[in-house]
Amino acid sequence: MTYYFYDLETTGFNPRTDRIMQFAGQRTDLKLTPIGQPDNFLIKLTPDVLPSPGAVMVHGITPQKTLAEGVTEAAAVKYLSGKVFTPDTITVGFNNIRFDDEFIRYLFWRNFTDAYEWHYKDSRSRWDLLDLTRMTRALRPEGVEWPMAPDGRPSNKLELLAAINKLEHVGAHDALSDVRASLGLAQLIRAKQGKLFDYLQKMRDKTNVAVLVGRGKPFIYTSGRYPDEFSKTTVAVMIAKHPGRDAALVYDLRIDPDEFSGLSPAQLAALWQLRGPEAPYFPVKKLAYNRSPAVAPLRVLDSASSKRLKIDMRLFEQNHDKLIRAENFASNILAALEMVEPMPQRGLVVDEQQVDSLLYEKFVAGTDKLKMGVVRAAEEQQLSSLKLNFDDDRLRALFPLYKARNFPDILTPKEQSWWRQFRQHRLLGGGKNSQLNQYLEQIDNLSLEKWLSQDQRAQLTELKKYAKLIDPAS
Repeated sequence: MTYYFYDLETTGFNPRTDRIMQFAGQRTDLKLTPIGQPDNFLIKLTPDVLPSPGAVMVHGITPQKTLAEGVTEAAAVKYLSGKVFTPDTITVGFNNIRFDDEFIRYLFWRNFTDAYEWHYKDSRSRWDLLDLTRMTRALRPEGVEWPMAPDGRPSNKLELLAAINKLEHVGAHDALSDVRASLGLAQLIRAKQGKLFDYLQKMRDKTNVAVLVGRGKPFIYTSGRYPDEFSKTTVAVMIAKHPGRDAALVYDLRIDPDEFSGLSPAQLAALWQLRGPEAPYFPVKKLAYNRSPAVAPLRVLDSASSKRLKIDMRLFEQNHDKLIRAENFASNILAALEMVEPMPQRGLVVDEQQVDSLLYEKFVAGTDKLKMGVVRAAEEQQLSSLKLNFDDDRLRALFPLYKARNFPDILTPKEQSWWRQFRQHRLLGGGKNSQLNQYLEQIDNLSLEKWLSQDQRAQLTELKKYAKLIDPAS
């Protein structure tokens, strides 16, 4: 069994539409000692995708650099499947489960590879350092220096943690540098708070999470959804099993249930969906068992952490008793959930412009999975004549995109014409509000900022040149 620490730099924040530009990773043994050399490579950006200028200014990777030095998505997937996400690997990152892992899933999806097996099959699993870090700060902060943000609030940003603890972190927002900082942070927490490190490592197993949460007794829960004031930590209790997922709906026992137990499902749903700093706090959230949540039994609380987190167990017990007596609250929450998370519509017409984002519509059937393997195994020249009758409309729509993005030299004149029209629709559709126009407008607006460095101005110039390079109308 080994750990594999990894990080990505991307064109933006949305894994459905954005792309990976840089991948970096380092394998270690279970004592966190590095094994072999790190991985670090770029992935070519395809001409149907425009990067966020703001993202490029953060990590400094231009599309031209990926084209000059990178590999295709298909080649990246082949390497990741065969050399990185191998059996008995625990994949680790800093906020990877909510961010990086989603980009890997969509990368695999676009390139005819199972989007899930890489993190569960053959004793593979995944873990996330962010919630380990949050719970360490909340429950066992001794031995680690904890940074504050410029506004005076507690911060768990990797670059701040690395700086204050003197961890190796030469360049923030470079994937390999972030990998080294993540590994250094893991080594520090393991050295200073080994029991908590080992405990949460075991809780990456969704079965262990389900046992602890599913007992229906209060437990410690650390999550980014909870306020900074309490180090993102509370005492929660399960109020219902999620009807469609391997998850629970849990209640924050800091909050008096009387404020919510008399509300209708529609009223609960309306409050649940409110977002923004002015939105009232809603005490119910979904806890997914397979996302390595930072949960622990109440016995881990000592007097110091109880005082620091302002946990008054008498008040929590009173709120728990009220919750038990609120007979209809659980059923009302489940009814509200149906409004908050409507069941996905099946049988939708697959639009080739949207097919990249349709990963979660349904699972791929067994026969189509075999055909996906045929696509991956085919040599470049074989793909031009490969005929596969996929049952899944999504795969039929993805196949020409897979060829155009990874092997443009094999396209027939008819396919080249289709690929150009596809890009015209994606980049130029909408007239003045087209993706390309919005992209150029962002560049122009950023160019006016006085705080830009010389390197950042050069990056914006390169991004403008890239727009001309891939403009399908030129």
